[in-house]
Amino acid sequence: MKMRWHIGLMTGTVLDGNIDVAFLRTDGKLIEEFGYYNLMPYDEEVKALLIKATNEAQIWNFNGPEPAIFSKTEAALTNSQTVAVQKCIKLSGIDKNEIEAVGFHGQTVLHKAPNKLSKGKTRQLGDGQRMANELGIPVVYDFRTNDMTEGGQGAPLCPIYHAALLKKIAATSTTAILNLGGLGNLSCYSDKYGLMAFDTGPANAPLNDWIKSFNIGQMDIDGEIAARGKADESKLAEILKDPYFEVSFPKSLDRFDFSYKIAEGMSLEDGAATLTALVGASVGKGLDLLPIRPTQVIVSGGGRKNPTMMQEISSRANINVETADKYNWRGDAIEAECFAFLAARSLANLPISYPKTTGVWKPMTGGLIAYPS
Repeated sequence: MKMRWHIGLMTGTVLDGNIDVAFLRTDGKLIEEFGYYNLMPYDEEVKALLIKATNEAQIWNFNGPEPAIFSKTEAALTNSQTVAVQKCIKLSGIDKNEIEAVGFHGQTVLHKAPNKLSKGKTRQLGDGQRMANELGIPVVYDFRTNDMTEGGQGAPLCPIYHAALLKKIAATSTTAILNLGGLGNLSCYSDKYGLMAFDTGPANAPLNDWIKSFNIGQMDIDGEIAARGKADESKLAEILKDPYFEVSFPKSLDRFDFSYKIAEGMSLEDGAATLTALVGASVGKGLDLLPIRPTQVIVSGGGRKNPTMMQEISSRANINVETADKYNWRGDAIEAECFAFLAARSLANLPISYPKTTGVWKPMTGGLIAYPS
């Protein structure tokens, strides 16, 4: 008997204006089949709302009432993602009755890791109940809160899916998965040490913001701008003194913890080169923290399309770098697939976070389940 389809939705902190929609046939333990995938753009009004809500979240910083724009943005993005799912179901040709659930991550507007004095806090915008009612399909959402309530970092959440991908290709502890979205996050598994994961540092977010600050585009396409520049090695060494890179995992970051402004005063090209080099150097620092240092990383996310960034990781982290596509994985779809996988795990009451991935005290279930009313 075939496993049921689950749909995963993801819009990352890089704020590229797109909704990743991925179908996955899974029971939350094994990956049986990769299904339909599409990138569905937000309209300009919703994109502007997301940017404004994220900016206002920085000012709010969990102090006092939430900004009024949150509710407006939540309604708009929920509607947009609901319509995206409806379109994708139609385009996929899959009968709606074959779909078990939707994993709806929502949009992270603010994420603060715990410290010695207080538990962490996180805020994702997304109304799971409204989506379930509109779709007529159960929706699993708010994946991070339970973990953080129990003392975890709330991130990263992809490791258990990464472990399933690694199992599918019979990888050993010498291979890790590195996702390069707004941030870089690393996952690996060994029989001796179990599942381990953490955010390595900044990835595309500050680099994209740097390019945008010059009003010449949204990103460094193919790493061409950074390739023309020269990294400021003294500035890079200064940034790498940040305590974050030395502290043991698990650990997580907010999108804005490392700003593009660390490159202020540099030329466009040298700033891009420095921010790109920072990705490679921070991955190397992260790999050094692991009890068994992998010899290869499989890279997913938008950063894998940037040859300059991939080269910086290879040279500065001293590791063999491969793209997810080489293994017939869908490098753009992995985060969305992850939330399809996590939806299946939530429905089965299986853990989605672990002591060495988020720092939670025991393997922890998560996600709220909204059934259509």
